[in-house]
Amino acid sequence: MTNSSQKSSGVQSNGIKLRELREADRAPLLDILRRTAVFSEEEIDVALELIDAGLYKPDGDGYYFVVAEDSTGAVVAYSCYGPTPLTDGVYDLYWIAVDPRTQGRGVGRVILAATEEIIRGRGGRIVLIETASKEEYANTRGFYLATGYIEEARVRDFYHIGDDKIIYAKRLG
Repeated sequence: MTNSSQKSSGVQSNGIKLRELREADRAPLLDILRRTAVFSEEEIDVALELIDAGLYKPDGDGYYFVVAEDSTGAVVAYSCYGPTPLTDGVYDLYWIAVDPRTQGRGVGRVILAATEEIIRGRGGRIVLIETASKEEYANTRGFYLATGYIEEARVRDFYHIGDDKIIYAKRLG
């Protein structure tokens, strides 16, 4: 079982059921990360490290997860988030990934909204998301803007020359 104190949220819009991370999710989540075709192998390795921390380390090393299943029980998305150390009510959204076969159907919005609601319930007041400016992430950045995040900061040439680090923020009401 995971470290998350959230309860299964039951069926949400679009026939999506949200629940905690399970050991059986590791392989399907790795498959989703690979099939998105935007993450490098290094990025996938980091995502898998966080999944493993959530599954196998006491208290998940501060990483929490929301997993989305479709009406057949297949894993179609997940988010990984956690409190930002040394802050009062600030959380980082480390990963959100949606199966490419279900993208554009609102699954990302459902899982992001649920993650924000859990964070709000934990006393969170701000959610931060760090991402890259590379072209492959254009749709992701558009998604963040469409869901109420604002570009709070940009560090030019952070990852590589021409690939900035962008920090999006959303204040939870």
